[in-house]
Amino acid sequence: MGKLTITTFLSLDGVTQAPGGPQEDPSGGFSHGGWVFPYMDEEGGRYMGEVFDKAEAFLLGRLTYQIFAAYWPKVTDPADPIASALNRLPKYVASKSLNEADWANSSIVRDAADEVGALKERIKGELQVHGSAGLAQTLIAKDLIDEYRLLCFPVALGAGKRLFGAGTIPAAFRLVESRTTAKGVIMSRYERAGRPGYGSF
Repeated sequence: MGKLTITTFLSLDGVTQAPGGPQEDPSGGFSHGGWVFPYMDEEGGRYMGEVFDKAEAFLLGRLTYQIFAAYWPKVTDPADPIASALNRLPKYVASKSLNEADWANSSIVRDAADEVGALKERIKGELQVHGSAGLAQTLIAKDLIDEYRLLCFPVALGAGKRLFGAGTIPAAFRLVESRTTAKGVIMSRYERAGRPGYGSF
């Protein structure tokens, strides 16, 4: 049985939308695309390489899949850990509208919430979600994510899609690992730890 992990970039106020570039996802009038760029460095790159090195398969939302498919097949350096993993390993794209997924080793998943269990049964390692804000909302609402890798950047955006949106199921987490880069990016790994505890002072 594999485990479902999600790796995502977050602003201090929880925004995940369009971290990689201005045109990545301007929906809703979002005008801050590319906000991670000033803070990424070699240390952050090494961390992401370590994450991708743990992958056995990927589950991606349609938009993230299309962004990745437009770029990563062109990166053919076998020493690039991200390109090597993405181009070689199975990729499941969650979409009700996509008719074909022709990037190597890609399959379309029509109902990710219903099919995650079967996907995890097929693998022994990590089924990784990257970005995929809409898909993440579905998986969070169904409490299907086993581990979160959150890269929190020292910037607040004030608007945009958030990882934990309205309707998030209350949940407790256990911090497994945390590192901070020289540019102030906090890279933390959390495992689910049941329901929140409550008390009074």
